[in-house]
Amino acid sequence: MAADDPFHHVRDFGYFELPGFAAQWLGLPDHKLWLPKLNILGFEFQLTKFMVLQVVAGLLTLIIFSDLARRIKGGKPAAGAWANFWESIAVFLRDNVVRPTLGGHHDDHAAEDHGAAAHGAEHHGHMETVHEQRLGQESHDHDPHPEDKHLPFVWSCFFYILFCNLLGAVPMLGSATGNINVTGSLALCALGATYLVGARELGAAGFFKNLVPPLDAPGWMKIALVPMMFVIEIIGLLIKHGVLAVRLFANIMGGHTVIGVMLGFIASVLHSPYPDLWYIVMPASILGQIGIGMLELFVAFLQAYVFAFLSTIFISMGSHPH
Repeated sequence: MAADDPFHHVRDFGYFELPGFAAQWLGLPDHKLWLPKLNILGFEFQLTKFMVLQVVAGLLTLIIFSDLARRIKGGKPAAGAWANFWESIAVFLRDNVVRPTLGGHHDDHAAEDHGAAAHGAEHHGHMETVHEQRLGQESHDHDPHPEDKHLPFVWSCFFYILFCNLLGAVPMLGSATGNINVTGSLALCALGATYLVGARELGAAGFFKNLVPPLDAPGWMKIALVPMMFVIEIIGLLIKHGVLAVRLFANIMGGHTVIGVMLGFIASVLHSPYPDLWYIVMPASILGQIGIGMLELFVAFLQAYVFAFLSTIFISMGSHPH
């Protein structure tokens, strides 16, 4: 990495940079493992590092949750710390993001029924019957949680982004979500999901009609205000999803850039008029990099959660009438 280019390791390239021992073992004098170029319909197409890492993130998501689905098939509980870890995150997103945000009046009725069942159980001193009563109630309900049909999209967004973020903590790899093209594509998927869910619930035209709230105004005033508000809401819809892309990109790219700058201090001081400062700068830079690295692990989970949470809110706004 060039010491004078702190953005070098957050850019996308057609190769992976390897450490010295690996490059020597593979016989790569330039320390670069170049990716192949594909010829598709006569067009030359260069595979890049971020493309490969996105495939890796997708495969990790598929492998981990295919295994988890196999473990809990038939209503069996997930066994083992590994399966419980991923299941707990998935259940948290279901119970604290999707169901409260996308659930309508059903959640209120369910909460009331659950509260009544809990009160009755306490009165008789049998708290264990609460769970049994709720299970019995849900077994007679045809679709107790219709909003769960949106879980695959929200889960896919969260875990795919999470693995993309975490791959950046592996030396010589990188975070594909530190590229605005990747986050922009994810935001377009969220925008598409917002429209598709809204069109399914309200109709293709009803989705756009729902953007403008009902106005308690004279007819002549509505003629002037409704088109203006419609344009503003359309622009706002695009801006909200654009910010969704920029927020994820800026947080991931910014964190990796700070780490690059801190490590760059070590190389810079060696070429400065005061090379003896290396003994002070080197440990300080490494300690700072460790601290920022720990923060980056937290940000990896946080930004995946924020993207999934905001996507769920936008879907809810587009599919529920004012």
